Amino acid sequence: MSRKTYLQAINEAIKQEMRRDANVICLGEDIAGGQGGSGEPGGVGSVFGQMQGVYKEFGPERVIDTPISESAIVGAAAGAALTGLRPIAELMFVDFVGVCFDQIYNQAAKFRYMFGGKAKTPMVLRTAAGAGFRGAAQHSQTLHPLFTMVPGLKVVMPSNPYDAKGLLISAIRDDDPVIFIEQKILFGMEGEVPDEAYRIPFGEANVAREGDAATIVAFGAMVPRALAVATEFARQGVSIEVVDPRTTSPLDEDTILESVEKTGRLVVVDESPPRCSMAADIAGLVADKGFGWLKAPIKQVTCPHTPVPFAPVLEDEYMPNPRRIAEAVKAVLA
Repeated sequence: MSRKTYLQAINEAIKQEMRRDANVICLGEDIAGGQGGSGEPGGVGSVFGQMQGVYKEFGPERVIDTPISESAIVGAAAGAALTGLRPIAELMFVDFVGVCFDQIYNQAAKFRYMFGGKAKTPMVLRTAAGAGFRGAAQHSQTLHPLFTMVPGLKVVMPSNPYDAKGLLISAIRDDDPVIFIEQKILFGMEGEVPDEAYRIPFGEANVAREGDAATIVAFGAMVPRALAVATEFARQGVSIEVVDPRTTSPLDEDTILESVEKTGRLVVVDESPPRCSMAADIAGLVADKGFGWLKAPIKQVTCPHTPVPFAPVLEDEYMPNPRRIAEAVKAVLA
């Protein structure tokens, strides 16, 4: 097993699946070239380098650089999936979903249902999300709740390199449309990742740290922050459990409820605004199905209901940070 970054794990998953299955293709803006490239095809490969080396290995017939038209990218991917291909489409920033959302929620998500189960739509929409990268309000949002509420979509949020590879391989082999959210501040994160291909099932949460005093449910880039807080509490003799759902749809309700039944206290950490967030969704789930287990009110740690600020000090305060998570844990423990 080798140490790889989150970004390298994504790149490796794509290459291994393209070698395994000739029906896997990629399409998107700058996936052959990329910012800072040499100007020749197969330069950097995507704005953050996730597709580095893919064009040079698989060529222009399977790695298709598209015009700057998100609706064309997603529409072409959905159509290609219906014909038997397995497209991996790249939406450079999740913030751009507004110009192609019809192709996602009104087309790809509904094909299997509208055609009586006879149609498959094995497409993956990879997209970069999240604040902390100094991208300002139009390039820094985390919009997973927007996708999660759409029936027919599967939504994946890996929090570490190991999960990034295993979940992406599962996404590529899945017969339904999958939204694969890559959080930008995790790209440089390193971890142990097997060299061979492996799959992580959707809808199976990871108990990233076991504990019995309180439960933290965190998503994506918030998982490492929750783990850091849990480590600090452990030094004080307080055992905090951290649950990483991995996928928001399907959602592993059982693991979340079992954890809350054990600890009796819940903090939910979600990098999205508070209204209609996953924090609100999890809080509602536990209030509905596990209210009798609670020893304290549920606490939600989210971004404020504002656009993402550009000033670095404001952006850092905008995101759920360890201080705010720790305050929420102290509140439920009290």
